[in-house]
Amino acid sequence: MPEEFDQDQKIDLEKNTCPNREQRANGTNVYYGKASELLNDAKNGNVKCCERKFQQSGGCVLNFYLANRVTTIRDAVVIFNAPVGCSAGALGYRELFRGVPVELGRPAKYQVNWLTTNLQQDDVVYGAGQKLKDTILGAQERYNPKAIFILTSCTTGIIGEDIEGTVREAQPHVKAKIVPIHCEGVRSRLVQTGYDAFWHAVLKYLVREPKEKQEDLVNVASMLSYTWQDRLEIKRLLGKIGLRVNFIPEFATVEQFEQLSEAAVTAPICPTYTDYISRGLKKEYGVPYFLYPSPTGISNTDEWLRQIGKYTGKEDEVEELIAEEHKVWIPKMEAIQEEFRKLRKDGEKVRILGSLGQGRLVSQLPYFDELGLQSPAAMAQDFDDLVIDELEEVIKTVGDFDIMVNTFQAAEQANITQQLDPDLTLTCPFQGGTWERDNNVTRIHSLRGDADPWSAQSGYAGAVAFGNFLLQAFKNKSYQKTLSEKTPKSYKDWWYEQPDPLYYLEKGK
Repeated sequence: MPEEFDQDQKIDLEKNTCPNREQRANGTNVYYGKASELLNDAKNGNVKCCERKFQQSGGCVLNFYLANRVTTIRDAVVIFNAPVGCSAGALGYRELFRGVPVELGRPAKYQVNWLTTNLQQDDVVYGAGQKLKDTILGAQERYNPKAIFILTSCTTGIIGEDIEGTVREAQPHVKAKIVPIHCEGVRSRLVQTGYDAFWHAVLKYLVREPKEKQEDLVNVASMLSYTWQDRLEIKRLLGKIGLRVNFIPEFATVEQFEQLSEAAVTAPICPTYTDYISRGLKKEYGVPYFLYPSPTGISNTDEWLRQIGKYTGKEDEVEELIAEEHKVWIPKMEAIQEEFRKLRKDGEKVRILGSLGQGRLVSQLPYFDELGLQSPAAMAQDFDDLVIDELEEVIKTVGDFDIMVNTFQAAEQANITQQLDPDLTLTCPFQGGTWERDNNVTRIHSLRGDADPWSAQSGYAGAVAFGNFLLQAFKNKSYQKTLSEKTPKSYKDWWYEQPDPLYYLEKGK
């Protein structure tokens, strides 16, 4: 794997934005084979993005993960420098977050503020710099925000709009800090580039020189697929040892971004999401970080807390906390493990197949092993060099397994599910699913706005909650049976019988 120093050097805040994940970390959107083979290919630099001859869907760098999160930042305005349809991602706020009760910490007084430049044909031909400037001035006058985020689009990228030039012209006329984010959908096949583009802009325009170090402050940035209950669990655990959590980006204030440089440590929930901001804060401001493990499962939560304790001078308090928490949660985990032992057939462990991001790949497979489950294969929507060491550790822990790197291609997922016929199939809310299965199927995760304790996955409470959630898929199969009876197969029989799930990539048909 490339040296960490080299990865840090790829963060250059003199530049307008970050490199693509393909350039920075040799990311790929397609692979099928043994995890050990993928690991060797990654170490030898043989992993790259490929174009399928037939593709069902894809992810947008602007809209898929980014837009509906940036719009939740308080005391800020978001401008979509794009045709009006590209702002649709902001509408996800209501669906993703309105179910969180105010009593659980969602801000009571909060309104999504976003504008669009509504680019038209003439703007493509003649440029839209003045239109963007007028929108910036309008945002300042209408909302008086502390920050104005500008999200670029395929249109602005294709015509080469000088976003930074417009920002330089407009900044003296507004109080808000203007933050341009280069998230053009056409710039990368990997939506993870959108994470890096966002964090690059935060580091370049928002994070300030530390006024004073806050030794009890821990930066925590996480994916959209970790729920509100996960957030509460992390706050509970760190609060018990006298630490405060700086959660970003959802519902953060502009000041929270400014203070990122003052934290004692940046701790991961998802290593692939946290990577760029963690490395950038270390390089620019000396904030230490670690990327693995995530607090998924009992053992990894123990080690996650120990890492935080090391950087905050709380080693003794962490050990006391772990011992205290184990008394509560270990018996509950052992009860779940016993339930899964009862489900074994001919002594074989329950076989589980999950569709994951690469961050979950390296955190949840050890958790499944901890539960006593077997993972003969896993599907990840992306893979890059940033998790090479973590994947190697996972293989040592759980053994080798098949891996499919699959960005939102439901047909390929259906094929591998049919071939492996696992006891339990886990599907991602955004990746489609093989709902026709007679066997057990459920979701692998919820989304941030799910405030039900049933949906937790992080920390000790999450380890027990998710274990019980997986057990429920075996205890109540009525949903799966109904869908199997009432829903026709999504694909022709020949596709399910096709031995190569990457048929359209390899054969070019």
